[in-house]
Amino acid sequence: LYCQKHHTHVPCELFSYKHNPPIHQSILQQQNPSSPQSNPTKKMSASSRPVGGTEHSWCKAVPTGTGITIISFLFSTPPNLSLLQSSLNKLQTSHPILRSKLIFDPSTNQFSLHTPSNPTTVKIHTTDLFLHSFVQTIEQELNTNSWTSFIQPHHHHDKVTEADVMFVTCYTLLDNNNNNDNDNNMLKQSQGSVVMVIRVHTAVCDRAAAAWLVKELLGLYCEGGGEGVGMEGLGLGLAIEEHVPVGKGNKPFWVRGKDVIGYSVNSFRFSNLVVKEVGVPDSTRFVRLKIGAEETGRIVDGCKSKGIKLFGLLAAAGFIAAHASKNFPGEKWEKYSLATLIDCRSELDPVLSDHHIGFYHSVIINSHDVKGGEDLWDLAQRIYTTLTNAKNNNKHFTDTADLNYLMCKAIENPGLTPSSSLRTSLLSVFEDPLIENSNHLHKQVGLLDCIGCSSVHSVGPSLAIFDTIRDGELDCACVYPSPTHSREQMQDYVDHMKKILLDGCAAEYLGS
Repeated sequence: LYCQKHHTHVPCELFSYKHNPPIHQSILQQQNPSSPQSNPTKKMSASSRPVGGTEHSWCKAVPTGTGITIISFLFSTPPNLSLLQSSLNKLQTSHPILRSKLIFDPSTNQFSLHTPSNPTTVKIHTTDLFLHSFVQTIEQELNTNSWTSFIQPHHHHDKVTEADVMFVTCYTLLDNNNNNDNDNNMLKQSQGSVVMVIRVHTAVCDRAAAAWLVKELLGLYCEGGGEGVGMEGLGLGLAIEEHVPVGKGNKPFWVRGKDVIGYSVNSFRFSNLVVKEVGVPDSTRFVRLKIGAEETGRIVDGCKSKGIKLFGLLAAAGFIAAHASKNFPGEKWEKYSLATLIDCRSELDPVLSDHHIGFYHSVIINSHDVKGGEDLWDLAQRIYTTLTNAKNNNKHFTDTADLNYLMCKAIENPGLTPSSSLRTSLLSVFEDPLIENSNHLHKQVGLLDCIGCSSVHSVGPSLAIFDTIRDGELDCACVYPSPTHSREQMQDYVDHMKKILLDGCAAEYLGS
């Protein structure tokens, strides 16, 4: 196909609408006022249901490498595994979706979630794989894929495939006296430190849900037992598409087609970081960005004074650092793409609580033109305003099915992405950071650190930022695909982002 407006060819494969029935169903549900989303009192205690359109996209992405979510806990001394096991079991009892099975039926080409009548609970696996650092355990788990059976070619076409959605592993760290972790301020662990990692399928657990699980699990463990929140009555819950308020997800068919073409054409105009190795990446790597409490306070105050959110500042620093990494003349412009993930729970019908486990995020993709010498705060303001306008136009609901469809098409056709790398944006950020504060109970049980993030070595950004303000300090878990980008390249990139943030906030502070 040839697009006259943008004077470019668009591959026909992008518009082949086969093999994605759940996405079509989600589009119809968004346009059908009699769909279950219009009945907020619909019973949600079913033990089995088909996945929704967004969940379906994750079912396609996770087996190929994007969406392996991990929550990693570092303990200074070996934890009480019996108590941890009991706490995990209570967590699964409180949230049935965590003890469900993900099932693929080739006869219908559909995924579904099912909670058996006598489900098995997750068991803590104690591995004999000894690693030297907290970072190594994070990377090990990000690249441990328990869902590849859904794409293995040796399976018979008529065989139903199923897998658990959650796994837990404990690692004992070796002596780390001579280790240099790839983030600047990582704690130096001594021999005997233990890392426990929860690994979960993103289709059933987004970042907000993962944050709640951390809070609930630590509460159960630190207090020596007790009961979970008690969400059993929700069963598996409903997919996000079923909760979109009536009218907010509507989009005429021809407008939808136009937008799909627009997203596809624009993607060929986006710039990215230098690709170190062409082809589909095979692993996810981790780098950490931490900023002290005083500087974080200045960053937060600066955002408040300008009426913007932190994601805008992080993205602006990322864009400026990306442009600078290429040593272009200052007047040269590049177009960068930003994927912003939005927790929709407060906007759904009915409104969902933070402890409603599942995937209830949507994404808005925007592009921004950036040249050398950009002012950090001005660019951050532009980024924030662009997202706000898109949200005011309900783009986080109307465009969900389009982006789900294109996500699946990119997975099926990596050659249609730049350098066959499956990169669809430069950065991904969250609209709001997590806010976490440790307490004396955490210290009593020997908890030193906790990090949550997800893999990105299938379709995704060059750098995904999982930002948390923990005890007043900005703490960003950043992940990137390898060998598409090298560790040295991304460490330099993140270090430059940090410098841009600190310099920009210092200038703002001195000028105020």
